[in-house]
Amino acid sequence: MFVHKKRHRSGAYSIEVLRKDRYSRKNVTVKIIGTSSNAQELLALERKAREFIDSQLGQPIPMDYHYPFEDDLESFLSGISNTQIQVIGPELIYGRLYDKIGYGGIDNEMFRHLVICRLFNPGSKLRTVEYLRQYLNKDYDVDAIYKFLDNLCFRKDKDCKKDASGKVIKPVGNDMKHDVERISYAYTKKICGGEINVVFYDMTTLYFEAAQEDDLRKTGFSKDGKHSCPQIFLGLLVTTGGNPIGYGIYEGNIHEGKTLVPMIKDLAGRHGFDHPVVIADAGLLSKKNIEDLEAEKYEYILGARVKSETAEVKEAILGMNLENGDVRCIDKANG
Repeated sequence: MFVHKKRHRSGAYSIEVLRKDRYSRKNVTVKIIGTSSNAQELLALERKAREFIDSQLGQPIPMDYHYPFEDDLESFLSGISNTQIQVIGPELIYGRLYDKIGYGGIDNEMFRHLVICRLFNPGSKLRTVEYLRQYLNKDYDVDAIYKFLDNLCFRKDKDCKKDASGKVIKPVGNDMKHDVERISYAYTKKICGGEINVVFYDMTTLYFEAAQEDDLRKTGFSKDGKHSCPQIFLGLLVTTGGNPIGYGIYEGNIHEGKTLVPMIKDLAGRHGFDHPVVIADAGLLSKKNIEDLEAEKYEYILGARVKSETAEVKEAILGMNLENGDVRCIDKANG
């Protein structure tokens, strides 16, 4: 026989004594000791269940016998409150990775909590606020988190404002986003052996459940099929292993093909890597991109859609009998 704690839809638990039937091998209820949602009462019920099992097994318990561990635990739990309890596992694991990569050099507690929470308990901003309050005793206002995320957003110089004297006022947060990217890139370069030889670029759309557009969120071709919702484009540049180099946010109505070369040149200029091989999917394949890549002396591999090719090219592709590692070229003319 053994003690089993069963959870009910109401949130309460019942403490039962079960045994395994020797023929069906299924668990059979011997006795229901009691039901409660109070932690101290449940401990007492579990103690009664063990006493019942001992009595059924022919091991009589003295009248003055008690379980000291349970009594000590019950006494301990009765003296603490929720504000004295913290969950430290995520910080012990993800916090160590956070520091190992180098993000510990960013002197911002909220950033640390948001990153670790996003890894361990991803959810909405309201859910994040509730999690931090309940388990880490960090009482953040959700509006403060939204403002902080605005500070992380890099705005182009054309979006900067000027004061009365004409001096450009750069938005708060530019340096912080660049610091995050700089640290990420340094770690990526380290695990890639000190060189960035190959980069992969792709874009996706993120839509918003909103009716109005603004300077950034605009309707356009949606990869989520939400063509009536304002959206933004997110471009991400990674190297082998999917390790990040940097990202860019663009207006929702931009053509993704126009972002490829500018994005690579911008990140290369900031991080100082040379001319890696550029790899992208068919969404970035265009004559203009090929011309720009060759003009900047980049080697490249761009995916193509076989269905968009001529009948002659399709026939040539389907007629190939390639083994793993084989390479074959098809001359399409015009270079």
